[in-house]
Amino acid sequence: MNDSALKVFEALKWASSFLKENDRDSNAGEILLQHFLKQTRSQLLANMHEELSKADFGQFKAAVELHAHGTPVQYIIGSEEFYGRTFFVNEEVLIPRPETEELIYYTLRKLPTIFKEGQALSLADIGTGSGAIAITMKLEETNLLVTATDIAEPSIEVARKNAESLGADVRFMQGDMLLPFIKLSQKVDILLSNPPYIPNDDQKSMSVVVTDHEPHRALFAGIDGLDFYRRFMEQLPLIMKVPGLIGFEVGTGQGQAVADLLKRTFPGAEVSIENDINEKDRMVFAVLK
Repeated sequence: MNDSALKVFEALKWASSFLKENDRDSNAGEILLQHFLKQTRSQLLANMHEELSKADFGQFKAAVELHAHGTPVQYIIGSEEFYGRTFFVNEEVLIPRPETEELIYYTLRKLPTIFKEGQALSLADIGTGSGAIAITMKLEETNLLVTATDIAEPSIEVARKNAESLGADVRFMQGDMLLPFIKLSQKVDILLSNPPYIPNDDQKSMSVVVTDHEPHRALFAGIDGLDFYRRFMEQLPLIMKVPGLIGFEVGTGQGQAVADLLKRTFPGAEVSIENDINEKDRMVFAVLK
């Protein structure tokens, strides 16, 4: 297309049509153009008849084509919103999802029902990725002593960057699952995790936007997607305090299976399954008494 002296609305019209042809979300063009012009959505809408510079359109066009070929918008612009804050992301970490915000929401509601007010509590976020869970919990409950772990050092680097930019005092440890705590003989009051939970075979039917770009170590978990939850059950009794709270994000349809694993591991626990905003089982909690 002719990229000289295009107006904002013309560029967006082209992007919308091009993305639709490539089976992508037609609204992605708006997010990308906001990013390159450093404008809010309302500013962009107010400037629909402004002309784009050739340089701005060149960047925008390249980004739209990248997304059309499968690169997630969040990796192109380098960020995603989570719980009202902006998190830096790259291909070393899973892009934070709205469903995980609900894990935070339910956890915050449960804390006052389990622990005494003002009590210093330790929280572990396992498989932290971008640090979204650990950092958000620290910023929402400043008295928490938060430690986040990940098996991949490049993921921890992303999480550290987010903690610094958002002003969250979080400790990071590299290691597999709960081993960093076990090795140090450390116990925690609260454990949260959004582990890999997608069955391996689901990869065949998933969008290349996910499978070709987001880290597989953060997505797939064996034949039934429950491999990591089973490993948690072996290690959790070694690090959990009583009273204590365990909270997992799970895949749709996995709630009962994960709840059963927790009941077998902690027979006296109060285990609950919480649905997300779409009424799908998405979180499983265990209150240890």
